[in-house]
Amino acid sequence: MKTIIYYFSGTGNSLKIACDLALLLADTEFFTDRTEVFSMARAGEADVSADRIGLVFPVYMFGLPLIVSDFVEKLAAADDARLGESDKYIFAVATHGGGPGGALKMLYNKMKKRGLPLDAAFSVAMPGNYTPLYGAPDDDKQKALFEKAGEKVREISARVLSGEREKFEFSNCFINAASSLVHGLMSSRIPGMDKKFYADEKCNACAICEKVCPVENIKMLKGKPSWNHKCQQCMACLQWCPKEAIQYAKATRGRRRYHHPEIKLNEIIQR
Repeated sequence: MKTIIYYFSGTGNSLKIACDLALLLADTEFFTDRTEVFSMARAGEADVSADRIGLVFPVYMFGLPLIVSDFVEKLAAADDARLGESDKYIFAVATHGGGPGGALKMLYNKMKKRGLPLDAAFSVAMPGNYTPLYGAPDDDKQKALFEKAGEKVREISARVLSGEREKFEFSNCFINAASSLVHGLMSSRIPGMDKKFYADEKCNACAICEKVCPVENIKMLKGKPSWNHKCQQCMACLQWCPKEAIQYAKATRGRRRYHHPEIKLNEIIQR
């Protein structure tokens, strides 16, 4: 049974979960014809030929990243597969630092509105990466989160392999409603929130920030990065900068940075 997993990841958390799920769902070596992993940001059209389709993504602003919302439209555009009338199994996994918010419920509602089924939805706690609000947790806390995440991924894979349906790890009604309100107010502003990014005196013009941006929002101009208001607020530019030269307003200077230790820079760039 073939599985395709689509992911969106800025600092590696969701990519790590997607890769771990791929290993557990494949039964054989990684990236066989049994399980494939693709980036939502780089996918032209959605391939819905597999028996199982997974969506793995982080929670932004208590809800769905803009890329994920756009990708649902790509799924809906693959109407030749008639997903709503098929027996395909579609599942979602939301990674989060501060809580899943209303992301999974928003995804369910959006997919339902577009005539797409969602059979199961799960959440996995990971180290937070929104440095404008807080620094990364220390190594011990990260290790504890990774261990729990590993356990949760094994649980998710077992449920997916068994074809368990109507398994939704939604937040409660109050959190979903509040999250929907906040996300609704903020989502239209997200692309322009990059105006607070800048490179400080430590910048050496390596252009890694330009390369890791999932939406090609960053261009190097006269040896400095320039943001062009298509931002996703994924923090990839800030977290992958080897000199910690990327700052966000006055909030991030001196705060500990984070990207998943098992995900390499070239994996973020190439995927």
